[in-house]
Amino acid sequence: MTANVEIYCSQFCGYCHRAKMLLDSKGVQYSEISVDNQPEKRTEMVERSGGLTSVPQIFINNEHIGGCDDLYELESQGLLDEKLGLVT
Repeated sequence: MTANVEIYCSQFCGYCHRAKMLLDSKGVQYSEISVDNQPEKRTEMVERSGGLTSVPQIFINNEHIGGCDDLYELESQGLLDEKLGLVT
């Protein structure tokens, strides 16, 4: 079963694009939640991430992963595929 992945992002964020590139390369579907011009979504992101205000903020199965660097760190440790449900 594949994971439920959510990314809070903004349109011109390079880190957001990098995070989505990694997920795209794995064929993972994700929900992209734009915080541009949506203060209620930004507030939701800050609350869910424990006060973090930078984008992206990434959640896998409602677990806060962090930002782009955190996603790539999981990948380098070989833990991302398991979190994404890609390992059987």
